[in-house]
Amino acid sequence: MGMAVGGNSGGGGGRRRRGGRNKGVISEINVTPLVDVMLVLLIIFMVAAPMMTVGVPIDLPETQAKALNSETQPITISVKNSGEVYLQETPIPAEEIAAKLEAIATTGYNERIFVRGDATAPYGVIADVMARIQGAGFKNIGLVTQQKKDQ
Repeated sequence: MGMAVGGNSGGGGGRRRRGGRNKGVISEINVTPLVDVMLVLLIIFMVAAPMMTVGVPIDLPETQAKALNSETQPITISVKNSGEVYLQETPIPAEEIAAKLEAIATTGYNERIFVRGDATAPYGVIADVMARIQGAGFKNIGLVTQQKKDQ
């Protein structure tokens, strides 16, 4: 009964690698690059999300009205400061508003319709658009404004 004395100071009978080189395949997944990519994507989406607002870019007037809770996406008609009228994001002549609304309304004449008028748009154009919507039979019409910031 004897003990073997060797130069292996680490105990155990495993193989010793020379020069610190790994010759085997590492079977562990390195998640650090995955986490880096996910954080970059998160930052990109956080920056890009506010830019994805639906509609034509216009300068809305500010009021003290509270925000509405909306379960469904309403139909939006925008009036730019130059007097151009848009249905959702598509330019449309004012004469065709009633016909287009009747074609796309999913709940009939109870469809929610929001009118977004630029703060510097001519009042007559906005009033004409609202009169055409009401004349077509739609009753749920709202004006979109921005909430005033406390000063």
